[in-house]
Amino acid sequence: MVASTSPFIPHPGPAERPARMGLRALALLLAAGLLHMQASPPARSFQLDYEEDCFRKDGAPFRYISGSIHYARVPRPAWRDRLLKMYMSGLSALQVYIPWNYHEPLPGVYDFAGDRDVEAFLDLTAELGLLVILRPGPYICAEWEMGGLPAWLLWKPDIVLRSSDPAYLAAVDSWLHVLLPKIKPRLYQNGGNIISVQVENEYGSYYACDYGYLRHLLGSFRALLGTEVLLFTTDGTRAQELRCGTLQGLYATVDFGPGSNVTEAFGAQRQVEPKGPLVNSEYYTGWLDYWGEAHASTSSARVARGLEDMLQLGASVNMYMFHGGTNFAYWSGADFKDQYKPVTTSYDYDAPLSEAGDPTEKLFAIRTIISKFQPLPVGPMPPATPKYAYGRVALQKYADLLDVLDVLCLSGPIQSQFPLTFEAIKQAHGFVVYRTRLPRDVLDPATLGAPPHSVCDRGYVMLRQEYQGTLERDGQTTLRVTGRAGDTLDVLLENMGRISFGANISDFKGQLWINGFNLGRYWPHRGPQQTLFVPGSVLHVDRPNNITVLELEGAPPAPLLLFLDRPLFNRTLIGSTMATE
Repeated sequence: MVASTSPFIPHPGPAERPARMGLRALALLLAAGLLHMQASPPARSFQLDYEEDCFRKDGAPFRYISGSIHYARVPRPAWRDRLLKMYMSGLSALQVYIPWNYHEPLPGVYDFAGDRDVEAFLDLTAELGLLVILRPGPYICAEWEMGGLPAWLLWKPDIVLRSSDPAYLAAVDSWLHVLLPKIKPRLYQNGGNIISVQVENEYGSYYACDYGYLRHLLGSFRALLGTEVLLFTTDGTRAQELRCGTLQGLYATVDFGPGSNVTEAFGAQRQVEPKGPLVNSEYYTGWLDYWGEAHASTSSARVARGLEDMLQLGASVNMYMFHGGTNFAYWSGADFKDQYKPVTTSYDYDAPLSEAGDPTEKLFAIRTIISKFQPLPVGPMPPATPKYAYGRVALQKYADLLDVLDVLCLSGPIQSQFPLTFEAIKQAHGFVVYRTRLPRDVLDPATLGAPPHSVCDRGYVMLRQEYQGTLERDGQTTLRVTGRAGDTLDVLLENMGRISFGANISDFKGQLWINGFNLGRYWPHRGPQQTLFVPGSVLHVDRPNNITVLELEGAPPAPLLLFLDRPLFNRTLIGSTMATE
């Protein structure tokens, strides 16, 4: 009907009309189709090319140079600064974890506001022109409290984490149905900047080796994200790790540091992925610190050399970490490697961007390597954030902890015949005071002991409110005490972080605040970390700032804090200091 009234089509006689109309209409349709193909952009896609051993982005060969940053370890006001510095370093992408326990503190209670607004973080990455490699877990490790798994999972004492245990899978599915719909519109295929999504994390390092669990996750991710998104796994290069951590339908990548032989490491990937792109999902730019051990560091030259070796092979590389940040509040995790090893508050990681977000020598060495393989963004690197050494600040004693329990715990004590775990009383973090009274006189020194696995971190023992000593996991587990019948015996138990890596992840079980913001644990006697990072965003400029310190091992007669303009990472001192931004 449209063709019969078109001014471009003559009105022939009845006998010739069908043939002539068909030819002209076909010509017009072909021309219109050609114009349409020229005007519309190609479909957005990010795929694997098993023939050319590469990624393809919108059909063209592609490889990424990426860096890790964790929004949960960076105050929201600093997100743009850190991301812009990553972009100006020459990175084309970033890699980021989503910690489940950061967003679901209690079953069915979700928090995506403020520093937890992961959607705002992802939108900012897109605004700044960075692609995203997303690692939503459900387990993430990351030296984060319990590897990102919520402590409330342990309310069910016999639960088997990271397995096909129905109770665990039910909780996982509930979480994924909340999280992944927020992710789907931001996938590259859907117009966003998320090019790939990791399923689980280094599962081959976990004892369970449950392929049914991985298949369940694969099905859930596909159902909630669609069939086009590239899903992958990451594992170490040992055969056992790759055997238990990989699954058909998930592209297998590896992780290794600058001390590894690049050819051998990628050879391990080729054992499970004979074709496709070479990918190092965690190229370690430094390492984490444990309380009581030396500060870890890796030379800039060594990191740069390893990066160049991988890029020469055409590999895609993610640098872990590019900016480490801080384990604020109670979010630091712990490793279990023959013994319990709690992670420091600082997650500086000796990364290219320091804990305070400053470009380091390592960053510029990496940037030089990147410039050999792809153009750098035009413009200067944003400068280091200003630091301020405010000097000494005297503190005044407010109260003894045991005198204000009714203020700190408004609900009152929990009565129990035997000590209860944090999980049994449904407390995820912080401290619990266990109180009893001596049933009889103890005139000769008697042994107060903690059975195995009863004190899983540190227990501060007080008799008649006088400090007697400390019971510690993998350390001193007995004390000698005396007392009279009826004397009050208190044990203040501190949760120093549930295990985030190791076989004992089902880990059943301190601090400084400025203006109510928990900067995390300080432990100058143990070291190596001596300073706490104070983000500028937590300080008031128009009114006084309130500093609250919980001192567990005996405050000096004249307590004070020292504000510095630089961090101290590798010392053991008596005193407390802070580095401020």
